[in-house]
Amino acid sequence: MLLAIDTSSLVLSCALAEEDRLIAEWTVQKRLTHSEQLIPHMDEMIKEAGVSKKDITAVAVSIGPGSFTGLRIGLATAKMLSYIWKVPLAGVDTLEALAWNMAGAQAFILPLLDAQRGNVYAALYGAFDEMWQEEKEEAAPIDQVIEAALTHGGPVIAVGECADKYKDKLVSAGIKLAPPHSRLARAGSVAMAGLKKIREGKTDSPLSILPNYIRRSEAEVLWEKQHRKS
Repeated sequence: MLLAIDTSSLVLSCALAEEDRLIAEWTVQKRLTHSEQLIPHMDEMIKEAGVSKKDITAVAVSIGPGSFTGLRIGLATAKMLSYIWKVPLAGVDTLEALAWNMAGAQAFILPLLDAQRGNVYAALYGAFDEMWQEEKEEAAPIDQVIEAALTHGGPVIAVGECADKYKDKLVSAGIKLAPPHSRLARAGSVAMAGLKKIREGKTDSPLSILPNYIRRSEAEVLWEKQHRKS
């Protein structure tokens, strides 16, 4: 059984899953402090599902892109659990996990997360008979991302927090929006992607896994500017 965690955005989500079923999922989209909420709700979910911690044989976690603080909280928790329980750890790209929300949709899936200043973190995935990555993840202006997504032909479905933020642009360009429950980050999808990685032997060390920020934080950029002048 796999425990999955996603704290990459305002959404806080954790789930329990096996190869052929989602056992439990706890997801909330509120401005709560992930550091205070994650472990208590995760413990409660495990308890309510009637699962013993010794039944958990693997851990999966979203590693970014996303909220710098949120990613650190989720990753630190997953690394600790993997190390203490001595179980495999699978780091899952946040954009890939969002694409798994629409697995089997017979469409191209466009996950969109806020990269600030009019930019989005985006990638493009094919969700037909199997899931594959069509375009690598990057941070780019939303208009550029829309134009690139439409060059592949076929239906395109947008997921992620910026599917709502840029709804008008997306719809006017002919891109569909996923249903509300399939737009937000979900640990259940992290679990599905994580189980696939573990089957393929693509696990990570809890001692060396790092978040995938794609871009540097504003604090890092500011620090560099200040020290370049001095």
